[in-house]
Amino acid sequence: MDLKLPTTVLPNLKDIHWNLSVAELYEEIVRKHEGRVAHQGPIVAYTGQYTGRSPKDKFVVVDGDTDSQVWWDGGECHKFTDEQYEHLRMRQEAYLQGRSVYVQDCYAGADPTHRLPVRIVTQTAWHSLFAHNMFIQEPDESKLADFEPGFTVIHTPGFKADPERDGTRSEVFVVLNFAKRTVLIGGSWYAGEIKKSIFTTLNYLLPLKGVLGMHCSANIGEDGDSALFFGLSGTGKTTLSTDPERALIGDDEHGWSDEGIFNFEGGCYAKVINLSPAAEPQIFATTKMFGTVLENVAFQEGSRHLNLDDASFTENTRASYPLQSIPNVVESGRGDHPKNVILLTCDAFGVLPPIARLTPEQAMYHFISGYTAKVAGTERGITEPKAAFSACFGAPFMPLHPAVYAKLLGEHMAQHGSTCWLVNTGWTGGAYGQGERMSIHHSRALLRGALSGMLHDVETRTDPVFGFDVPTTCPDVPSDVLDPRSTWGDGASYDEKAALLADMFQKNFERFAAGTSPEICAAGPRLAQMS
Repeated sequence: MDLKLPTTVLPNLKDIHWNLSVAELYEEIVRKHEGRVAHQGPIVAYTGQYTGRSPKDKFVVVDGDTDSQVWWDGGECHKFTDEQYEHLRMRQEAYLQGRSVYVQDCYAGADPTHRLPVRIVTQTAWHSLFAHNMFIQEPDESKLADFEPGFTVIHTPGFKADPERDGTRSEVFVVLNFAKRTVLIGGSWYAGEIKKSIFTTLNYLLPLKGVLGMHCSANIGEDGDSALFFGLSGTGKTTLSTDPERALIGDDEHGWSDEGIFNFEGGCYAKVINLSPAAEPQIFATTKMFGTVLENVAFQEGSRHLNLDDASFTENTRASYPLQSIPNVVESGRGDHPKNVILLTCDAFGVLPPIARLTPEQAMYHFISGYTAKVAGTERGITEPKAAFSACFGAPFMPLHPAVYAKLLGEHMAQHGSTCWLVNTGWTGGAYGQGERMSIHHSRALLRGALSGMLHDVETRTDPVFGFDVPTTCPDVPSDVLDPRSTWGDGASYDEKAALLADMFQKNFERFAAGTSPEICAAGPRLAQMS
């Protein structure tokens, strides 16, 4: 049995399972022992040694367009020749012969003008269920019968690359071929590689049409005021945007066009380690639902009750669930131009204030910088928080130069009057290992103040190192929390850490300075201001 795809054919397959429903996929998962059904209905699956992304194993095939447009020098996409691609593709096809595959035809992008039809071909039913959750489904069976993919993902986690033969860096590979509109994935069972490959694809295609691709959450208030939340895994992006008082547009990937913002996805992929039913009730509820896919989550044999506090497999435990599992979502996946843009950072140095209002130039500087701490488990080799800079708060998924995305963000913010805030969900009262993590209750209160407009008119102080305006009061937040230096027992130690972080900002930004305006370059921290 052959599967004919737009740019290739998968020959001699055992079976092809087209667009199975959630219930049918459950039956396949259980029949093939790919996962277990836990208490109250979620599927639990395990990914083996790869429990996070492998950013060094992403490749883009060089062609006439990608050669000049992809940011090869400083980005996280590595060159792959067409000959290497064809060799790897044929080996992957040979691996699939005699095996069954599962196909999901769906969309990436809630805006019909800019959405990408995608076909996800996987060797496992549980990854097909993941794709069913994460992408936007086509409910019209007649349209599904005539579905023409704009991009095809072929996912074979059981097939490992041979670096010497295939030109890869390890047994894992994610290869994007824009000329042939195909993604090849293998060697890793971590489901996040599927969705992030399509995110990267959109972040290459959409800016060429003037649409900004963003690694951010989005929600909307009762008055129709939408907000964006930028941040890497572990900064609280999903938790803080899933607000009972605001409707969720999406939790991870969005576009911003001339018409407004739109979700790329049909689902959420949330971290669930130490998930709290009190602090995160909506996400917690999804871990007890039929249709949810739980990655690397521990449970008790017999009762099948989950243990969300168990990190024995990884800190990066995940739940994949459709947006409809959240009670207060925007069904259309679209919203108006945002009034507020939130840059979330997890500051492991304990230097940054819990909230600060940024000028347009500061917003662009911090967007390009993308400072945070990589949190344990989100990437291989990360076992504790580590200071890092990730351009546009999503460097592994941004194949173009960061200035391209920053320019689009700045233009949209200026045109629609958006206010930008930097919110630190990291440490206070000291650096990691000495201070403590910022209270989520304080972070929520500060966001309420920003989104409601309460913080627009309060008294502020200018941070002496970073230059941004810091509110001095906010309801439900102690005033000393708003001044990070006052939370340290030793002000001199704080100054030392602040100088160290400022120096890191300056050194990191050197690689972007050549393509960035002097006004934006001048919006960063200045060490001289501390003397």
